[in-house]
Amino acid sequence: GRTPRRRRRKRAPSSLKRGGDGLPQTLGSPRSSRFIPQPQVPPAQPPQHPRFSSLRGAAESLRPRYQLGDMATPNGPRVPCSQAAIARALLFGLVLIQVAGVAGTTDVVKAYNITWKSTNFKTILEWEPKPINSLYTVQISPRLGNWKNKCFYTTNTECDVTDEIVKNVKETYLARVLSYPADITSYAVEPPFTNSPEFTPYLETNLGQPIIQSFEQVGTKLNVTVHDARTLVRANSTFLSLRDVFGKDLNYTLYYWKASSTGKKKATTNTNGFLIDVDKGENYCFHVQAVILSRRANQKSPESPIACTSHEKVLSTELFLIIGIVMLVIIIFIVVLSVSLHKCRKARAGPSGKENAPLNAA
Repeated sequence: GRTPRRRRRKRAPSSLKRGGDGLPQTLGSPRSSRFIPQPQVPPAQPPQHPRFSSLRGAAESLRPRYQLGDMATPNGPRVPCSQAAIARALLFGLVLIQVAGVAGTTDVVKAYNITWKSTNFKTILEWEPKPINSLYTVQISPRLGNWKNKCFYTTNTECDVTDEIVKNVKETYLARVLSYPADITSYAVEPPFTNSPEFTPYLETNLGQPIIQSFEQVGTKLNVTVHDARTLVRANSTFLSLRDVFGKDLNYTLYYWKASSTGKKKATTNTNGFLIDVDKGENYCFHVQAVILSRRANQKSPESPIACTSHEKVLSTELFLIIGIVMLVIIIFIVVLSVSLHKCRKARAGPSGKENAPLNAA
């Protein structure tokens, strides 16, 4: 009975036993009476609710893709920089260049207070301020058209855009003023600009001061003719007048008064001539104003210079005739008086001559 016990004691320390997990047991590990291989079972996963699983999937999608590539291994040295990191560095450099370019535009002065100055369709675009180390370029366009450049890289604060607006004076136009730095060659971003208000020449151009072409007062009639100003609007290579552009929409108003009075009267016509009744022999003064009755605003032009009739030439002729008649009467009177005196002297000398004659003469 002792022999089997000795054999068991000798085998136990000379061999290594394997546990249930498949790993060899050391000498100090607990003894197992029998080796039973166990199947490999994956670690249990907690039950997932459908809502939590969708949220988890969304979180995973938001995780940066480059996270795993940039992480270092747990036990090894850090992984060297990848191509994605180089691309990020280059992108960051480009962003810095763009930011530097935008920062450089802070010295560019933007235009403001853009206004249209137009008289008889001669149109100038004006703005502020006077540039310092800046340049301006003007762009103009019909409401539904393409932008056209005018006044390239100028230091002026005005631009003549007449040749664009006279193509169609009933069109509505827009303009904008672009600002550039003085060193335009180093400017690589879109320039800042300021838009103008809309402008319709037919409705908004100012009417120029009218000109009185001629006037004449004959008896009780005063005839006044107004000259139509020329514009830069063309038709068949000919510059049109205000009457050509506006037609019957253009009216003239005549304000007239006696030179010796302050009370004014008014007459209106849609032609260029006035024929009004006045008092005979009275001098009259008057001025003319152009009016566009169809406009809601900016209807009237400045008044023309004042003109006056004069009867000085007529009075001088009459006075000359009167003086001539008086002089003729005086001359005739002198002649008649001289003849009468001569006859009287002759008559007196006749009797006295007979008395003094010698007797032998008889």
